[in-house]
Amino acid sequence: MRMLTGLFAFALGCGVAAAQNFPPPIGVPSDAPGAPKFQADPYWPQPLPGNWVLGQVAGIATAPNGNIWILHRPLSLVDDEKGAQKDPPETKCCTAAPPVIEFSPEGKVLRGWAFTAGQGYEWPKNEHGIHIDTEGNVYLGGNNDGDQIYKFTPDGKFIAQYGKEDGSKGSNSTTRLWKPAHMTTDDAAGEVYVADGYGNQRVIVFDVKTGAYKRHWGAYGEKPTDEKLSAYKPDAALSKQFSNPVHCVRLSNDGFVYVCDRANDRIQVFTKDGKFVKEFRVEPSTLQNGSVWDLVLSEDAAQKYLFVADGANGQITTIQRDDGKQVAQWGRHGRQPGQFKWIHNIAIDAKGNLYTAEVGFGRRVQKFVRKE
Repeated sequence: MRMLTGLFAFALGCGVAAAQNFPPPIGVPSDAPGAPKFQADPYWPQPLPGNWVLGQVAGIATAPNGNIWILHRPLSLVDDEKGAQKDPPETKCCTAAPPVIEFSPEGKVLRGWAFTAGQGYEWPKNEHGIHIDTEGNVYLGGNNDGDQIYKFTPDGKFIAQYGKEDGSKGSNSTTRLWKPAHMTTDDAAGEVYVADGYGNQRVIVFDVKTGAYKRHWGAYGEKPTDEKLSAYKPDAALSKQFSNPVHCVRLSNDGFVYVCDRANDRIQVFTKDGKFVKEFRVEPSTLQNGSVWDLVLSEDAAQKYLFVADGANGQITTIQRDDGKQVAQWGRHGRQPGQFKWIHNIAIDAKGNLYTAEVGFGRRVQKFVRKE
């Protein structure tokens, strides 16, 4: 026993010594005075009904009434989660939850719905992105070839489609979206903005009521191209094009458009007519699939902060909206409350609480309560 204890202590000591030679982590935690602080709520959401289980949760959004909506991928369930669906059943687990679910602020499931045939639309082949407008309408997208943006009533009745699968190609098509990642609405102006996305390299705007094309732009507000992009390198000149994917688009209260250029590790800011204003780099040493997966603006009237979901590094970074300065960072890769595996989307409610959605093998949602 003494020998084993000694060997363990020796191995532990070697491990510590070896760890001291490792480079520092990409995300060094920081916490500036006055920066918002959060605490994970391990009991949110409440248990799902009906033996439901979630697949990859590709989208999360808050509604004006305070409820939280998610969009997940039922087809991403793994084999051992499908036993109850087989004939005869092989196990008690499970039933795929409907792809669209509405939760109360307390985490109770209020309703869920799926594709209804005969309404004149095609369901996204790979669910990706959700948004709720001021009237409570639900916007969904998909990032597979042919997927467009779809608008529904809160109970799942189809209203409209934005983008047409008409065979047109490229980042300057005025009709066809190519694997759109995210969307948001300017309800006062009657416009829907799309981060388009996994195939194209642009932001495009449509009229909410008619679906008519309004305008589009690429990185730095320039006309996008579809040239093959070089792999991102932290020390190289900044790309003049958006990467694939252009992963989110958000609007501020004071009329600016924030775009997640995921693999280029940056946020670009524009006026609503597409004029470039500035950019912020976030964890610029990040390779793989990038550091800027999604963002939301803080709930205060001035929207002082941006909360950036960083899927590659498994963390949330808080930066000041005016100058991009990092003031806080928290989270790490893992499966415990407050940890992340591919944090994909982020949402915020009127109280400043954050909600996160995870894809890959994360396959869950979490709530982070604003503490101060």
